[in-house]
Amino acid sequence: MASKNSVAIINEIQRKALADLASVSSIYELQQWKVFYLGRNGKLTSILRNLRTLAPEDRRNSGIAGNQAKLLLEEEFNSRVMEVEKSSISSKTSEDSIDVTMPGRPFPSGGLHVITQTLREVCGIFTSMGFSVAEGPEIEWDHYNFEALNIPKDHPARDMWNTLWVDFTDEEGNHPMLLRTHTSPMQARIMENNTPPVRVVIPGKCYRFEATDATHEWHFYQIEGLAIDKGITFADLKGTLYEFARRFFGEERRVRFRCDYFPFVEPGVDMSIDCFRCDGQGCKVCRNTGWIEILGAGMVHPKVLAGFGCDPKEYTGFAFGMGPERITMLRHGIEDIRHFYTNDLRFLEQF
Repeated sequence: MASKNSVAIINEIQRKALADLASVSSIYELQQWKVFYLGRNGKLTSILRNLRTLAPEDRRNSGIAGNQAKLLLEEEFNSRVMEVEKSSISSKTSEDSIDVTMPGRPFPSGGLHVITQTLREVCGIFTSMGFSVAEGPEIEWDHYNFEALNIPKDHPARDMWNTLWVDFTDEEGNHPMLLRTHTSPMQARIMENNTPPVRVVIPGKCYRFEATDATHEWHFYQIEGLAIDKGITFADLKGTLYEFARRFFGEERRVRFRCDYFPFVEPGVDMSIDCFRCDGQGCKVCRNTGWIEILGAGMVHPKVLAGFGCDPKEYTGFAFGMGPERITMLRHGIEDIRHFYTNDLRFLEQF
């Protein structure tokens, strides 16, 4: 290959490469162009590799032309890459234009569980009436869970609570520790460290060994209330609970009290409200009675007061207990208590 012919070939490759480069419109095509002309087996590279077969003088002239062409093509390639990238960004911005005046996408945020919401609302109602809030241990002593509440070991009332006992044995061979079956043990604990007057509500989780169904869970929340002072009467109990029902369920609610049995109060009552679904006419929710039971209550038993270190002749008091799950189910028309603890976001996000 003569020097003139090789220089001419190099110039022709340069001309053709620049023409092809001008028509390239994407990064992929640019890479293909570079491989075709400047790659290891590219057109210009192949010419330069064969220059060693020329005479020294011809090799010099062709080498100068080849290196100049290579430098020019590499410079034009880099320049074209910048143009194509800039054009691509501009096109994308035009197609997916951003309106900076629009609000940003909201980040998903968590919220309080519906039972936690109920607990806080109920406690808020009672604190506005002068009650304080206290919490206690979920693993409890038999003494506080039963004995101090007028429920001795041989009392048949213990069968009302399907107790989960803790694997602990004292020196006498007894099993005095358990998962608390109600929040009432805190009554005794509070009275051990306080003197009347006492007004307190006690929210917390309780446990019972029983089968689960639409209305029963083996673990659940309870809110206990206790008020002890001189001169407290059943009228104070009724007035306090009526005010709670009015604030929680609505001002138009009617309240009914009926005698019921609870070991640590005397007399004991259950409290019901007129059905807010049917206005007391009878429906599926109230089982056609027109009333819905929401809690149990009563005047603190004299033996319990004596166990607290209070003289029953000088002090009186009332206590009540309610299940937040139950009143939440009533309020929102929920038919299965198990929905609260299956962690189904489709259910929980409604609240």
